[in-house]
Amino acid sequence: MANIASQKKRILRTERERLENRRYTSAIKTYFRRLQAAVAGGDNDAADAEHQQLIRLVDKAVKRGALHKNAGARKKSRAAKLRRSASA
Repeated sequence: MANIASQKKRILRTERERLENRRYTSAIKTYFRRLQAAVAGGDNDAADAEHQQLIRLVDKAVKRGALHKNAGARKKSRAAKLRRSASA
């Protein structure tokens, strides 16, 4: 454990930030699974809604720094590919 007050504060802040980043990444995985389920079920309206929410969440995570921009682009690309496969 740190002895310096500013380092103690920094440890608390880092933990808070880590949990917030984790919430973003966990939610992204959840929405991706929902998108996969909607595509597998053949429900186009639900797939559109899930895809839209997933893209919004990925963009927010990239903006906040929870995801690297290339990782965000990769996830969006994979989601779009999955979404297109449902339409075809």
